[in-house]
Amino acid sequence: MKTISKLLMAASLLLGLGSSVKAADIPRSEYPRPQFERERWVNLNGTWTYSFDFGQTGAERDYRNSKGFDGKITVPFCPESSLSGVKYTDFIPCIWYQRNITIPETWSGKNILLNFGAVDYEATIYIDGKRVGKHYGTGSSFSLDITKFVKAGESHNLVVLVKDALRGGKQPGGKQSTGYYSAGCNYTRVTGIWQTVWMEAVCPEALKRVFATPDIDQQQLVVRPEFYEEGNGNMLTVEVFDGKKLVSSKQAPATNNTVIVLPIKNPKLWWPEEPNLYDVIYTVRDAKGNVLDKVKSYAGMRKIHLAGGYFYLNNKPYFQRLVLDQGFYPDGIWTAPSDEALKHDIEMSKAVGFNGARLHQKVFEERYFYWADKLGYICWGEQASWGLDVNNEEAVRNFLTEWADEVVRDRNHPSIVTWTPLNETWGARDGVYVRFVNDLYEMTKAIDPTRPINDASGDAHVKTDIWSVHDYSREYERLTGNHTIKAGVEPYRNMGGKEFLANYNGQPYMLDEFGGLGWIPKEERANSWGYGAQIETEDEFFQILEKEVDAIIACKHITAFCYTQITDVEQEKNGVYYYDRRPKFDAAKWKAIFEKIPSIIENPQDLSGWRAKAGNEK
Repeated sequence: MKTISKLLMAASLLLGLGSSVKAADIPRSEYPRPQFERERWVNLNGTWTYSFDFGQTGAERDYRNSKGFDGKITVPFCPESSLSGVKYTDFIPCIWYQRNITIPETWSGKNILLNFGAVDYEATIYIDGKRVGKHYGTGSSFSLDITKFVKAGESHNLVVLVKDALRGGKQPGGKQSTGYYSAGCNYTRVTGIWQTVWMEAVCPEALKRVFATPDIDQQQLVVRPEFYEEGNGNMLTVEVFDGKKLVSSKQAPATNNTVIVLPIKNPKLWWPEEPNLYDVIYTVRDAKGNVLDKVKSYAGMRKIHLAGGYFYLNNKPYFQRLVLDQGFYPDGIWTAPSDEALKHDIEMSKAVGFNGARLHQKVFEERYFYWADKLGYICWGEQASWGLDVNNEEAVRNFLTEWADEVVRDRNHPSIVTWTPLNETWGARDGVYVRFVNDLYEMTKAIDPTRPINDASGDAHVKTDIWSVHDYSREYERLTGNHTIKAGVEPYRNMGGKEFLANYNGQPYMLDEFGGLGWIPKEERANSWGYGAQIETEDEFFQILEKEVDAIIACKHITAFCYTQITDVEQEKNGVYYYDRRPKFDAAKWKAIFEKIPSIIENPQDLSGWRAKAGNEK
């Protein structure tokens, strides 16, 4: 065990320090934060030791000082997954992790940051038995400054305690099952570390984050930097490249008051159909010109706004053909087995005619958004809100804190076009819930005013920029009847009779769940399901699908759809693809139907023109 750990550590150090040597034994070895990348880092994925603590007595048994537990687990995969090497699927209220970390000698004089992509849910971190920090979150990333607890050139003992009270109603859980078995819309649970763990060294006055806002109307990129500390005389240089060509550069004082405006003449716009990206380099220098910090990033020049009941991308009406993506994998559960798997999920979605996804009941890792940015794929960012008691003050307080962190983390990705924190809050009552959603809306707008907010997907709207509804009806007449808006008549909604909910006020109307057509082998039908009656033939399947899309075309007010779903997930077998990502049918058949609705509507003065061209006016 010690020999393997040393080999993994050596490989990790070589990888993190920019060596050409590839650490094939390190799972998920790619840099986890590609929009804010530093050269020198150490990947801590790989073999850790672990111990379940069902009685939660590890503190009494001094587990914080453990030099190694009996079990071995492969991080960043959760213990429920096969890729972790554990595959324990009953409830895990408490788990302890341990591994040694070695701080490179070249990091002397730097601040050492220990970063976690995501840990579900309550994580306490110890180094050499000393508590260095605590974090609460289902999918939010966090960073701890461990400088005072480690020394360059030395090894230290890292222990992580994780508690997960999924059934308590106080934490987001998403689609994790609260029963022993997966059932209905709920699947295998995720406990503990489920995204990459890594270290990096930064100067005390390094760049902490930026908020880079594209402004295509004025042809400029507006950068608001934030630093760990401010130093007198420090300067920040921002350089923007189109390939190898420098297109804009500006230098300004490296302070938290600074706003840097970079002209981007005749910008190449980011579209799903043409995902142009600009490389950006941020460099912090001291008064003598010495480089204190250098970060590689990128930006997409694009604009989102809502007007006249429609969604606009880059000042053109844009129809969003979305697919529901729950981000589950047979072997990794919430964690993709590889970076290539993340990329492939987007590629196979585009292949069947979708231009984006509603990322459902899970905070997706940053690498996913990197590929969405690169490949051209719009996304709705969502939190794992199921399992949360939305009428409980402590629960909603937990949610607000985590959601704020997630919006800050991901707001620079051009692929993200909508924030949709909640889903189908069926148990919502007047009082706490109404205050919660109002605060959620206002807080999100304060952090990121550039994107619309869909407060609660599937109705239960309190304060929203988008009117979203769910409807799994198959019949053309019923769908058109439900979603044809008539003057003076409140439109279709999932939740009626609750006077504390908002009334429709002309927002863009989006059918953000429909379809869900099951295609289930006969031998699996007893334990599987899809929406609606069983479909027996491929011809019948596509006849039903086309009628549903034709109904959407006929409903003038529908400005986006989201088809359920991209893959089967465990017992829910209504995906375009099987759970293992094999295709069910020829991609061209799906594509021909979904692309009856064009993405870009060239004539903003006649938003219904494309519907007539589709030949489906009824």
